[in-house]
Amino acid sequence: MSVRNRILILLAALAALAAVAVTSVLHASARAERRNQTQPGGPRVTSGTVTLTAPGRMVFRNMAWGPHRDELTTVPASDPAGPRTASGVKCLRFYAASGTGVCLQAVHGTVSDSYRALILDARLRTKARYDVPGIPSRARVSPTGHFAAWTAFVGGDSYAGTNFSTRAAIVDVRTGKLIPSLEAFRIVKDGRAYHAADVNFWGVTFAADDRTFYATLATKGKTYLVRGGLRTHTLTTLHTNVECPSLSPDGTRIAYKKRVPGLPKDAPWRLYVLDLRTMRETPLAESRSVDDQAVWKDSRTLVYALPGDYGADLYTVPADGTGKPRRISTAAVSPAYVNQRTGR
Repeated sequence: MSVRNRILILLAALAALAAVAVTSVLHASARAERRNQTQPGGPRVTSGTVTLTAPGRMVFRNMAWGPHRDELTTVPASDPAGPRTASGVKCLRFYAASGTGVCLQAVHGTVSDSYRALILDARLRTKARYDVPGIPSRARVSPTGHFAAWTAFVGGDSYAGTNFSTRAAIVDVRTGKLIPSLEAFRIVKDGRAYHAADVNFWGVTFAADDRTFYATLATKGKTYLVRGGLRTHTLTTLHTNVECPSLSPDGTRIAYKKRVPGLPKDAPWRLYVLDLRTMRETPLAESRSVDDQAVWKDSRTLVYALPGDYGADLYTVPADGTGKPRRISTAAVSPAYVNQRTGR
């Protein structure tokens, strides 16, 4: 082949690659533009006042396409599919309790994005900011509103496989004292001190005593439920194969996602509830794979997100293994029942 023909082939290949790149950019731009337009048949969303102390309300991240996408919005807890009031505050992950909120945000840069955690007061005003070292994943606030926690991916972006790394942080919102990583805590596994370079933590959930929390520990290819002490800085393993725990309002049960053998690698979980006194597990009626940290609406009902047409939809299922799942809201994620002083 002559040099001239080689050059022509190279130029043709470069032109084809450029055309693909331009097409991809235009497609992404068009999709982004559509996201700013309200979708037909979607929920009605209007600007208004959102607070974290209004009785009988659910606050969540609105994912419906339109000008209020990604904003914290509120609806009556009794009418989760009803018209939404949007706050103007955008979050990737959110949670709230007792008038304190935690909002995990993306900060868009010219080259890449960075992330931060905002501590919000009852009127969604920012009280403090903290850098988050990776893609936000989970967020929780203690029942008293005194502590907030978040998890971020610092390597990878999914819990489905094993090639990821997470970092879980806890902050005392009264003093601003930050525990940037649970890796600084002492681990007691099977009654003995445990040390390993591969430990990961995620999915913090708080008890109502301002001393105790629970989380997931991963090491050597296994996951464990751990009980943490905020005063002792100790983590103690309690049960295996537990991810993204969520403590019940009375502090006696943990809802969580469990890997079940035989399920697809990219959808390996089922929802369970663990009785902390007996360590008895109860599988819930949701048969789909749930990659979420479920929220206790009350002592009988769990709320969680599953993929939907506009990102995610919210579902409920009884916490005792009976009944069946029910979709309660479309284009929504990260719910919090803000009027309740309960551990979730």
